[in-house]
Amino acid sequence: MPRPRQIFAIGFNYLDHSGEAGAEVPRHPTVFTKFSSSLTGPHATVALSSGMLADWEAELVVVIGTGGRNIPVQSAWEHVAGLTVGQDLSDRRLQMRKPAPPQYSLGKSWPGFGPIGPYVVTPDELADPDDLAIECLLGEERVQASRTSKLLFPVPELVARLSQTLTLFGGDLIFTGTPSGVGAFRTPRRWLRPGDVLTSTVEGVGAIVTAFISEDREAGSRERRVAGKVSVSGTERE
Repeated sequence: MPRPRQIFAIGFNYLDHSGEAGAEVPRHPTVFTKFSSSLTGPHATVALSSGMLADWEAELVVVIGTGGRNIPVQSAWEHVAGLTVGQDLSDRRLQMRKPAPPQYSLGKSWPGFGPIGPYVVTPDELADPDDLAIECLLGEERVQASRTSKLLFPVPELVARLSQTLTLFGGDLIFTGTPSGVGAFRTPRRWLRPGDVLTSTVEGVGAIVTAFISEDREAGSRERRVAGKVSVSGTERE
């Protein structure tokens, strides 16, 4: 879904993630958006600028099929085209920059900060679409592991609640939230660096792999392309 009309994201939707952040358990879904220019594919290379406090958040992503308003929770799955894997990458420095209130949408919308894929899997292909294993590896280290059955607001409830306020459209995306294990709440804190590789997996849906480079390196690659050259495995070819 390269050009969704709307992208929603849900914060603190796993109890353990609320706990590690010291946040109050939400009574209603915490909703923000990721801007569509942040989307990229399942095998992406993402540039990190110097000083960026980049963090990972593996998520189950819902793709809306038939939209609407006031969708009943009992029939919400009928409005879901399928499920995919996502990473809600975050620049915590921009997100939490003072003195403004938290800038969730800006901090999570740098170019490439919304990788999704590798497939959109229809709910009928899954034995239980409400209970899927989800995990994130940083290199070979497992940094997140949970099940979507632990969502505080599961998929049908998110679809129903969002549609009570706004109109959902076919192709809209819902990033459903991340479990515990993100870098911002570790001791010591841990941030993504150039050279890191994330592998984010949802059971029955697949895995996406996101590699990170420095912004300076990306700028250098652009300059070489403009000059009519491209670097291939350390060599330059016209």
